[in-house]
Amino acid sequence: MAAHRSLPTDSELVQAVAVLARAHQHAVWDKTQMLNRLRSHLREYHPAALRVFHGAGTLGLDSSHARAVLAAAPTPAAAARLTRSQLRALLNRAGRLRRGIDTEVERLREIFRRDCLHQLPMVEQAMGRQAQALLQQLDATCRSVDDLATANEEAFLAHPDAEIITSFPGLSMMSGARVLAEGGDDRKRFADARGLKAYVGAARVTRASGRSRVVVARAVKNRRLASAGYMWAFAALRSREPCEHYDGRRASGERHTAALRNLFNKLLGCPYRCLQARTLYDPALAFAHTVALAARSPAQPP
Repeated sequence: MAAHRSLPTDSELVQAVAVLARAHQHAVWDKTQMLNRLRSHLREYHPAALRVFHGAGTLGLDSSHARAVLAAAPTPAAAARLTRSQLRALLNRAGRLRRGIDTEVERLREIFRRDCLHQLPMVEQAMGRQAQALLQQLDATCRSVDDLATANEEAFLAHPDAEIITSFPGLSMMSGARVLAEGGDDRKRFADARGLKAYVGAARVTRASGRSRVVVARAVKNRRLASAGYMWAFAALRSREPCEHYDGRRASGERHTAALRNLFNKLLGCPYRCLQARTLYDPALAFAHTVALAARSPAQPP
């Protein structure tokens, strides 16, 4: 008789999310490192590739169609020889939408066929082989990022807190999973929201000595959750209440980083209370009381 497998507990789900969220973050860091290596290498002998595939995501070197084209034509000479039909076939195999594909083909041909300085033929071929090796590593890293993101979302959605966390403006599946993972599975870990804010580094530190009083950001903190919090606060600016809070801080004289950190500090107390009370995000309660900024002293940094 097969052994009965009990349903996973909330603590087990949080630990699984933590493993996958951190693995996904490491994979993203590895992908960024590989992109930087490939970009630096192409700059030495294939600048047309950097002009064609710029930016990030669908336009960058990490996009599927960029990797497909560069794998087929890793040198400037090979890229210049690509025909329209070959480029169209490469883009189709990479999943490029048919709409606008002819325009993209013409753009690639025009840039690849421009006159440019070349390395010696054998040197160029050797650098092309190196680029192909880097592309293979980048392909593996991109697949790892996608696979871990899917697994992370599945584990996160299985947790009962997922609905509450994703009800907050600016929190996606991935950032919400990081918030859940780094917050831990012990609900009594922090006595109140201030403990959580200090742990993340959202709460500022006031250092006073005599007549001197300086307010600085915390250096010791959970850097993973602090990084997710910056993205959370930035994405939350698309909602009215967080945007008004941020604009108010900016109007009071704070710089972008300080205002964004303050918004994160404001937002961070909301999920703590909502998770304790098992309620969804309510903007009327989250931003009901706006704390006025105190007058700055001349010695206090902006």
